[in-house]
Amino acid sequence: MPKTPVRFVPMSDADAARLRAGGTDAYGHKPERQISDGDGIPCRRCMGQVAAGDAYLVLAWRPFTTLQPYAETGPVFIHADDCKPAPVAATPAMLDSSDYIVRGYSADERIVGGTGGIIETQAIPSRAATLLADPKIAFVHVRSARNNCFQCRIERA
Repeated sequence: MPKTPVRFVPMSDADAARLRAGGTDAYGHKPERQISDGDGIPCRRCMGQVAAGDAYLVLAWRPFTTLQPYAETGPVFIHADDCKPAPVAATPAMLDSSDYIVRGYSADERIVGGTGGIIETQAIPSRAATLLADPKIAFVHVRSARNNCFQCRIERA
């Protein structure tokens, strides 16, 4: 079976702009502004790291369009100032841990049983391609293997 091309999908520009302008997060709160110490602050918009001394926002994020039992909400970071996403075909720079949880979701945004697992970072594109070859899987999430925080979405290219 041929490999399914994948693309890494960041938080949308519209969502980031709304949050930077003081819009509320998934819990109805305004994002908190922090200054990075340069240690593990992955931006969900540009998919890079927030450099030491740079401002970032911390907010509750629910990367789903519907409210249902599988619509997890958790903390994420974005640069406080405008930033642009990296190329979407390559593993994003923000994924700098040794491994992550990778799992598939159906078109109705529910976890597809048996798809989740802790995957070494360099194997994420291959694992996502394998999952997305299954027509039952509409998209894949990458989440922290330590804290379960949402990192990014992966779709068919």
